[in-house]
Amino acid sequence: MKINHLNLTVTDVIEVKNFLETYFGLTTNVSAGKAFVAMTDNDGFLLNLMHGKDINYPDTFHVGFPQENKQEVDNLNQRLKEDGIKVETPAIVHGSYTFYLQAPGGITLEAYCLLEGEDPTKGPRPSFGKEPI
Repeated sequence: MKINHLNLTVTDVIEVKNFLETYFGLTTNVSAGKAFVAMTDNDGFLLNLMHGKDINYPDTFHVGFPQENKQEVDNLNQRLKEDGIKVETPAIVHGSYTFYLQAPGGITLEAYCLLEGEDPTKGPRPSFGKEPI
């Protein structure tokens, strides 16, 4: 069994859609304007964005985007910084090389690559993009 899709409630569907297309390579398949979009990644995972107000995800809730290696994590981090988006510096956390960011629409994203030989129980607690690691 595998997970097929996830519905996220966001404050601005279009802004989040554009952000995920630009930085994380998702493709929009269905759009109902500002109310709803259905997006997929290269593996066929379906991410639905639905408009809502007063969103209150738990502090640790986030959506993770694996990268192939540390260089890809660094490249994405640098690209986001150059475009004026506040992101933390990548660090080794829970067995991966990672960073978190507060994305548009009220969601937290993580970009990471797993590190062989790193103990996932060691290192600092993740900040989930809310404070420096």
